[in-house]
Amino acid sequence: MNECFGKKFILNGKIESSELFENSMVYEGDSIYEVIRMVRGIPVFFNDHFQRLESSVMLQNKAMLASKKELHRDLINITKSDRKKESNIKIVFNYLNGESNYLVYFIEAIYPSEDQYRNGVKGILFQAERKDPASKVIYHKLRSAISNRLIHEGGYEALLVNENGCITEGSRSNVFFLKDDKLFTAPDDLVLSGITRKYILEICKIEGIDVVFECIEADKISEYEAVFMTGTSPMVLPFNMIDNIKFKVRFPLFENLRKLYLLKVEESLMNFKHE
Repeated sequence: MNECFGKKFILNGKIESSELFENSMVYEGDSIYEVIRMVRGIPVFFNDHFQRLESSVMLQNKAMLASKKELHRDLINITKSDRKKESNIKIVFNYLNGESNYLVYFIEAIYPSEDQYRNGVKGILFQAERKDPASKVIYHKLRSAISNRLIHEGGYEALLVNENGCITEGSRSNVFFLKDDKLFTAPDDLVLSGITRKYILEICKIEGIDVVFECIEADKISEYEAVFMTGTSPMVLPFNMIDNIKFKVRFPLFENLRKLYLLKVEESLMNFKHE
């Protein structure tokens, strides 16, 4: 299945037909990437995503393949060429056999339904951890293994459990646990610090919500009242179950965080338009 979901994609700044796109351009060699959500044809938190892309490139000792100005231009151009308003765009820096290319293209976006926001989704525990949590690097084998487990068990997201038996993050999200009006999430150095997570933590600070930075032991998750994930596509989405353990989903805290986060989204859209 072709990962490019649009009619066009951008290769090194040039618009090409999606008929020329090959998955090997992304999955062979080393690839560093970002996925940006588009709302009304405008990228959400573009500056934050670019800063994380820069950081990942530096940590992997690679070269930047496009400037902020070039990617800003490319996002506008590909949106105009395909006229997609609500979707996700993927930026990939690929390094293979001494050559390097960057790609910008639409990917299939699966957003939670209102029913899932209201009633929560199922999670599963998966024994794995990122080799380098600070870098957003594609690990194709791990992603395939997780995807197969999720399909087999009817799960929405996998919570990664490290060698110490502690939950660090989701396979494509960050995770928060709730107990005694406190939120618990893994320390920054053990996770890929998500853009959504960053703004949720900012909101918690402003709203006076206590956050404890510690990993939750996988065999003790039943001690917590509720669990939710944060991410580009799900935003703020509660779990109703992890493996066979059920959790509450009707918490005013969830709705409040989601509402305040959406205000941050609107602010970032205005910033991009003014830039």
